[in-house]
Amino acid sequence: MKWNFATAGQLRASLRAGDVTSAELTDDAIARIERDDKAINSICVPDFDRARAAARGADEARARGADGPLLGIPVTVKECYNIAGLPTTWGMPAQRDHLPAEDAVQVSRLKDAGAVVLGKTNVPLGLQDIQSFNDIYGTTNNPWDQGRTSGGSSGGSAAALASGFGALSIGSDLAGSLRTPAHFCGVYAHKPTLGLVANRGMVPPGAPALPVSLDLAVVGPMARSARDLTLLLDVMAGPDPLTSGVAYDVRLPPARHERLGDFRVLVLEDHPLIPTGAEVRAGVNRVADALVDGGAHVERHSPLLPDLAEAAVLYTQLLFSSTVARFPVEALDQLRARAAGLSADDRSLGAARLRGMVFSHRDWMEADSRREVHRHSWRQLFAGFDAVVCPITPTPAFPHDHSPALEARRIGIDGADYPYFDQLVWAGLPTMPGLPATAVPTGRSPEGLPVGVQLIGPMFEDRTPLRLAELLEDRIGGFQPPPA
Repeated sequence: MKWNFATAGQLRASLRAGDVTSAELTDDAIARIERDDKAINSICVPDFDRARAAARGADEARARGADGPLLGIPVTVKECYNIAGLPTTWGMPAQRDHLPAEDAVQVSRLKDAGAVVLGKTNVPLGLQDIQSFNDIYGTTNNPWDQGRTSGGSSGGSAAALASGFGALSIGSDLAGSLRTPAHFCGVYAHKPTLGLVANRGMVPPGAPALPVSLDLAVVGPMARSARDLTLLLDVMAGPDPLTSGVAYDVRLPPARHERLGDFRVLVLEDHPLIPTGAEVRAGVNRVADALVDGGAHVERHSPLLPDLAEAAVLYTQLLFSSTVARFPVEALDQLRARAAGLSADDRSLGAARLRGMVFSHRDWMEADSRREVHRHSWRQLFAGFDAVVCPITPTPAFPHDHSPALEARRIGIDGADYPYFDQLVWAGLPTMPGLPATAVPTGRSPEGLPVGVQLIGPMFEDRTPLRLAELLEDRIGGFQPPPA
C-alpha cells in the first residue's frame, strides 16, 4: 500500500505516467479503510461499489486520452454535503434515513474533475462541536492518540487524511471546523475567503439546497500537502452557476511573493482573553524562526492590528446569534431572561455568547457595522504585511469529552481550566471578517501530538497564504504519518 500517504500531486503524476491505475489506488484505499478504520471511525458512510465503478471509468477515460485535475484520485467528503443516494444526517438521529436527490455543487465539481469519492466522513451532532461524535455513527478518534478527539466539525475528514484514507477531502468551517481538525491531526486545510467557494448542497437534512449566502461559514479543501490545497481549491472556487450564470470563472490574484525572503509577516502568539499553551506557543515560534531563517521580514507587534478582545467578542456574538434561529419560543424566552440578568460590566465571552443568542435584528445590524470597521483595519494591516501567523486553538488535541452540557465543559491549558468555547477565539480571528486562513502542521508536542498554526491572508488573496504554506512546508517539513 505504498500509495496511501502519497499526495494528490504525486498520485496525479503517477497516474499520468502509467505507474498505477485508479482502480489500484481505489482498491488500496478501500483495503486500508477496511483494515484500519475500525479503530479510527472516520468513514461513516462508505460508498465503495460506486467508487470502484468510478475508478474503472477514470481509467477508461485516461486510456481514451482524457485528463482532469483530479482524474482517478480517491477522495472523501464530509458527511454534511449532499451526495445523491447516500444519507445526509449531520449526526441527527431523526434524520438517519434522509437521502438527498442530487449532489452538492462541490461534490459535482469533484466528480467533474475526475475524483473518485470513497465515502463520507464523520461529524458532530449538527456540526456544532469541536469534536466529532454523534449517536448515529459514534466517535471519531485521533489517529495519533485514540483517546483524544480528531477535532470538529470536519474531524472525520482530518482523521481520514492522517490515516491514509484518500488523498483529499472537502469540509466546512464556521468555528475553525477545517482548521482545528487539521491542527489536531497534523494535516493541511484552507478556509477560503468568505463567498469564494459555492456552498449549495452543504445544507441541513430536509432543508432545500439553495444557493444562499452564508454569514460566517465557508466550505473548503483539506489535504496532506500545501500544494494539494491549491490544487483542490482551484477545483472548488467559483460562484454558484445558479446565481451567477458562471460555473468556474474565478480569477484570484497570484500570490504576492514567490520567495520566502520577500514575505512580510506578523507573528502573534498571545491573546488577551485566553492563554496560549506551551506546545502551541512552541509551534508558532518554530514557524517564526523558519521565516527569519528564510529571510522574511517578521514583526511581533503592529499598531494596525485590530483589537483582539473586541474581535473575539464580536465574532462570538455573530456566531451564537445564528445558533438559536430554530429554537422553540420557550427556549428563547429562557435565554432572554438569563441575558437580562447579566451585569452590564460583564464582558466575558460567556456573556457575549448569551447576548448573541438573544440578538435582535437591530443588534445584529450594529454588530455587522462594527465588523466592517474591523475589515477596514485588516485592509490597512495588509498594506504593510502579507500574512499573519497565529494559533488555531490554544492546545493540541484534547481527550474526548462527551458531557452533554457544552457550557459546563472546560479546556485545560498548562494546568488551568478555561471555558470550553473560549478556545474558539483564534479560529474566529479570520472568520469574523471573512479572511482566508491556511492551517499548516509545524511539528509535534512533547507528548507526540501534532501542532499546527494558521496563516491569515488578505481578503480574496487566498493564493498568498497558500504559497507561504508551500514555502514553509519545504523549509520545516509537513505531514508525517502517525505511528501504526
